[in-house]
Amino acid sequence: MSDAALPIPVSSDADILSALGARSIVLVGMMGVGKSTIGRRMALRLKLPFVDADTEIETSAQMTIPEIFERHGESYFRDGEARVIARLLDGGPVVLATGGGAFMREETRARIATKAVSIWLRADHDVIMRRVRRRADRPLLQTADPEGTVTRLLTEREPVYSHADLTIASRDVPHDRIVEECIEALRAHLCGEQSAQPSADVASATR
Repeated sequence: MSDAALPIPVSSDADILSALGARSIVLVGMMGVGKSTIGRRMALRLKLPFVDADTEIETSAQMTIPEIFERHGESYFRDGEARVIARLLDGGPVVLATGGGAFMREETRARIATKAVSIWLRADHDVIMRRVRRRADRPLLQTADPEGTVTRLLTEREPVYSHADLTIASRDVPHDRIVEECIEALRAHLCGEQSAQPSADVASATR
C-alpha cells in the first residue's frame, strides 16, 4: 500500500475529552433544532453527563416553563435561566442543551465562552416550523402568527448564535450523522485535526 492510500489517523474521543479539560460542551440555537436529542447522543458517545437547562429550570422552579412565563413573565424566566446555566457550568464538564433565548444574554455568552465550547445547531425556518408544530409547549409561539414569530426570532438571534465556537447544520438526516459531525468539529477545534472527509455541512467559526 502506498503512503497516499494510508488512512489519515484521527484523535480518539479520549483526546477530545483531554483537550476539553474542565470545560463543558454547550449546544445553542433555536427551538426545534434538536439540542436535547443531539446532546444526549453526544454525551453518551463522549461518556459525559447530559443536562437539559430547561429541565433544570423547571425542577428548580417546581413549575413548567409555560407556567413560569404565564405567572411571572419572560424577564423573570431569563433571570432564572442565567442563574441555572451559571450553576451548571460551574459543576464540571457536561454536555449542556440550552433554551433558544439563553445565548442572547451577554453574561451567559461570556460565561459559556470561558467555561465551555459552544456549538450552534443551525436550522432553516421550514425545518424549525415542521418540528415545533408537533409541540404545544413553546411559550414564545403562543401568538396569532407562529411562522412570523419564528422568522423574527431567527432574524434577531442568528447574528448572536454565530458567535458560537462551532456551527453545525441541523437538518432532516439521521441524528447519528449530526452527532458525528459535532464530534469531528470538536476534534478539529480542540485537537487541530481534520477528518479524512470533512462534511460540506460543517462550518467552524472562530471567535
